Amino acid sequence: MSYNIKHKVGIKTTAGDIYQALTTNEGLASWWTDDVTGAGDVGAVIAFRFNGGGPDFKVESLAENKQVIWAHHGNMPEAWVGTEIVFDIEPTESQCFVHFQHKNWQSDDAFFAHCNTKWGVFLLSLKDFLETGTGRPFPNDTQIDHS
Repeated sequence: MSYNIKHKVGIKTTAGDIYQALTTNEGLASWWTDDVTGAGDVGAVIAFRFNGGGPDFKVESLAENKQVIWAHHGNMPEAWVGTEIVFDIEPTESQCFVHFQHKNWQSDDAFFAHCNTKWGVFLLSLKDFLETGTGRPFPNDTQIDHS
């Protein structure tokens, strides 16, 4: 059995702006972590750093203004091995929805719960970045505990 983290966020912006925020170093650094390198076309490996360490994801698939898919790559938390991240972009008349999934977790333990909450925090940072021009990427993100 596998488990999936899912979130849906409505953002008052265009599908193109969301796509840029998900596929460029500058965009990603504006809402997830301020230390990002490697964003690019399919096959690129994006290094996301949090205090020097962090996960790498390989860009598996890109459908411009519609979908972005990453797969784990290299060193990362053991629980993330074999997982995939999917961003689906759904434009409507009044906003665009980001349908997010972090798929194929093997356990729904405390780390799964932590990551679920943090993904919500970072997706709200994406929303803030695109609607106001200012996101809250790590290390300035909302903290969810006092450890």
